Amino acid sequence: MNSEQREPPPFSEGISEAASRNTLALNPLVGIRGQDLIDSANTLFKAVVNEPKVATEQWFSFLGELGSIAAGKSERVPKAGDKRFNDATWKESALHNGLLKVYLAWGDAVSGLVDKSSLTEIDKARAHLVTEILIDAVAPTNSMLTNPAAVRKFVDTGGRSLWSGMKNYLDDLTKNGGMPSMVDQSAFKVGETLAITPGAVVVRNELLELIQYMPATPNVRKRPLVITPPQINKYYALDLSPDKSMVRFLLDSGIQVFCVSWRNPTAAHREWGLDTYVAALDEAVDVARDLTGSDDISMMGSCSGGITSTAYLATLGSAAQEKIKNMVLAVCLLDPNTADESAFGCLMTPETMRAAKETSRLRGLVDGHELARMFAWMRPNDLVWNYWVNNYLLGNQPPAFDILYWNADTTRLPAGLHGDYLDLYFTNPFVNAGKLALNGETIDMSRIKVDSYVVAGVTDHITPWKGVHKTAQIMGEGTTFVLSNSGHLQSLLNPPTNQKASFMIGTVNPSGPDAFVAAAEKRKGSWWLDWRDWLLPRSGDEVTAPTSLGSERHPVLAAAPGTYVFE
Repeated sequence: MNSEQREPPPFSEGISEAASRNTLALNPLVGIRGQDLIDSANTLFKAVVNEPKVATEQWFSFLGELGSIAAGKSERVPKAGDKRFNDATWKESALHNGLLKVYLAWGDAVSGLVDKSSLTEIDKARAHLVTEILIDAVAPTNSMLTNPAAVRKFVDTGGRSLWSGMKNYLDDLTKNGGMPSMVDQSAFKVGETLAITPGAVVVRNELLELIQYMPATPNVRKRPLVITPPQINKYYALDLSPDKSMVRFLLDSGIQVFCVSWRNPTAAHREWGLDTYVAALDEAVDVARDLTGSDDISMMGSCSGGITSTAYLATLGSAAQEKIKNMVLAVCLLDPNTADESAFGCLMTPETMRAAKETSRLRGLVDGHELARMFAWMRPNDLVWNYWVNNYLLGNQPPAFDILYWNADTTRLPAGLHGDYLDLYFTNPFVNAGKLALNGETIDMSRIKVDSYVVAGVTDHITPWKGVHKTAQIMGEGTTFVLSNSGHLQSLLNPPTNQKASFMIGTVNPSGPDAFVAAAEKRKGSWWLDWRDWLLPRSGDEVTAPTSLGSERHPVLAAAPGTYVFE
């Protein structure tokens, strides 16, 4: 299927864009469970019961607002950017406009109850998460009878849209656990429409396959780049369709590229911890060095893959530059305390972290699909109700969008690695030297001296950009820091063809993120171009590109995208 055929219709395109701003990531949601939301709901319930005066005041305030709405005196309008009520009927129809105002007034009354309660600030934040889920759920756009677009399509299609919606609903009940499907999975196939850049698996161990990509230029830089992706999704986010493939862009720039593809573990691999992953990564790096004849490499890690890469780098200590010359970190929090600034930081407490660790220890793993479902209900308008309307009320098929296909292709985490990542919240080893040892080597970032390039997304709600700036500070003075004008995944998938791209760039500021913004250079376009110009002079001399992949010592084991990606 070509790119023209994959273009979604306008409504689907809008919900696809919204959903792709909220893609799943390991950090920090790895510690959040459904029970944490239930506990937050209990907190809200207790506030209502224990403070009847506040609840009564909010009720009478709501009744008063109903009188203003009935008299035509209410000026309530949806918040800027709320696309649920873009249909002109919500303004032109007195009935729908009144219904909208009643809904908005009720939502404000419920939120006001939380604000005026005597709950602590952290409990108010938790209660607001629950009330927002409730308020979003009862929006009139989510009902067939009160959604004007759904009613109009029902009439225009002679009822066929409702029939199609029912079929979609039944399919999701049996195949998707009752959640609305976010993507038409039949439109894509890994190795055929996605992850199609030519390459080969040149090493396979228990935890990973290492993919070497075929050079795209006659000459290449000798020092290769080894990419370490997160463990919670498949690696091919960086090699989606050719027009947004970072791997292809690097190859076209003359960089030799290797990429790790993590194995999807089962409960039998429950003991795999951060030390196991670091050891497996060391083997992959040695193979990349051997195949290219380079004494050292450049390394890139994103999100939790950045934590793994940095942990590996730190185990090398003062000898790190003998293997790793440059480090690129994208949307990566090395100081987990900065995750408190995320949209879900209020749910992250020592108690919830310990409970999550014990749960995964008993099960042997964390299931990515369950994590994705939990995450969806944290962003219900973008990740649940948009698709409820599209798939069921309008009777449309879910969009065919490559980012959403990748996002649905989740993996599992072994309990050992899950526990080790959670322990980072307590030990903070990249800030506090000597708090963590891996494979006999103590982590001390003060011993690490490599050139570093760190990327953040200004609208990233998972790894907040100010926390990523702290990552840049940890990597040391002189680190280049880039702040992209996008979110978690979009800050990575930012090809030069993206006409909406812009970014800020400068040296990491010891005075903090606000000082960085004040001093940073603002540029239009993709940061990929600046990164290329940063990476090329740090990638060694030009040499003739190899005409084949692998070697006698490291023969080709499979064509890219390998075998682990299909598990």
